[in-house]
Amino acid sequence: MKKLFSFLCIILYAMSAFAQLNTIPEKEIPADYGYIVEIGQQMPNIEMKLTDGTKVSTADLKGKVTMLQFTASWCSVCRKEMPHIEKEIWQKHKNNDDFVLIGVDMDEPLNKVKDFKATMKTTYPLALDPGAEIFYTFAAKGAGVTRNVIIDKTGEIVYMTRLFKEEEFNEMVDVIDFLLEK
Repeated sequence: MKKLFSFLCIILYAMSAFAQLNTIPEKEIPADYGYIVEIGQQMPNIEMKLTDGTKVSTADLKGKVTMLQFTASWCSVCRKEMPHIEKEIWQKHKNNDDFVLIGVDMDEPLNKVKDFKATMKTTYPLALDPGAEIFYTFAAKGAGVTRNVIIDKTGEIVYMTRLFKEEEFNEMVDVIDFLLEK
């Protein structure tokens, strides 16, 4: 009986792992996540400069599913999360013209950000955030850096994460996949 129960649990887990979303999960963002933006609001107007000199603004992102990944070279949790972002999100969607992923590096100079990108072996673009102005458009002063914001094609914030929690990360991957299939 125990073996049958264990087998059924494994089957149910496997089925849930492969189930696709048919809607974006409703998610209440805990206050201790430190966000000052909310799910359902439009992405704030920002301008970013990528490490290659390209400038990107909120207007440039309209019509695309966008992931902003807030990071810093000194952040150990960011370093743990970035290989997963590279493999499970960027490599999967990098050739999709409807998807944009930008890592926003908090308050570090260009040479440090370029070295960080090379060390992490990430190929997705990183943006500079002098003075953490972009970061503080999304999160409160003093809030921790590791976080992701998912924005739909209309510019609406639809999903946010904090730290690197496997279940939350996997749900975020599913949300991105769902938005790109719409």
